[in-house]
Amino acid sequence: MKNNGRDFLKDKVRRQVDFSMTPQSRGIPEPPWQKPCASGERKIALVPAGDWSIPECSLEKAIARRRSRRRFAGADLSLEELSFLLWATQGIRPTSSSYKNFRTVPSAGCRHALETYIVALRVEGLDKAIYRYLPIDHALVEAARLPGLEGHLAEATFGQRFCGTGAATFVWTAIPARMEWRYAEASYKVIALDAGHACQNLYLACENIGAGTCAVAAYDQERMDELLGVDSEEEFTIYLAPVGKVANRLEEE
Repeated sequence: MKNNGRDFLKDKVRRQVDFSMTPQSRGIPEPPWQKPCASGERKIALVPAGDWSIPECSLEKAIARRRSRRRFAGADLSLEELSFLLWATQGIRPTSSSYKNFRTVPSAGCRHALETYIVALRVEGLDKAIYRYLPIDHALVEAARLPGLEGHLAEATFGQRFCGTGAATFVWTAIPARMEWRYAEASYKVIALDAGHACQNLYLACENIGAGTCAVAAYDQERMDELLGVDSEEEFTIYLAPVGKVANRLEEE
């Protein structure tokens, strides 16, 4: 029996899109590179790239040690370490170009349709709450605060309790309009690919700070979106990964 669901993994749709009718081709202004902040929201500055004292780790060593880790030590992440992980996954790269949306991970057409939320459980200097990363500002803004975040994460991931046992959980949402502006119906596969790029950088960056992570793609869509306070239509959860310090990085999970 033919499985039409597999067509999502193929690139057939590109031949069906009339690219002369995309919002970009029709002269419609592009969506903002970063989800705007509400009036009065306080931005929490992060440690700038180059100002942190993150231990050096060769790329070869990071790749060799990379694995999915589901058991975390009870140690906190420092704000400096979180700053580094956020920069490594969605940070803006310095450039002499007038175009200021080049990031530390690739994205189809440099559209960067992802937003990053941090469920901070044990991060020095941050209250236990959900924050959104502002890559243009390299800052955080509080998105939600509610009791029992650990339990909410476990429930929203179908009982995967380890999702609430790390120091912080990265949750990526998609804002499809950013990619649709250029690629219309050809956007959706590449948004999923972009999420994979960001999460792999997280895996490698965790190795620099004695931490680990585990990518999670099984979650209750409605519950996770409700937890973040997003509308499930114009913005919705696409991927997540808890991060925590690792007591014994050589231990097989």
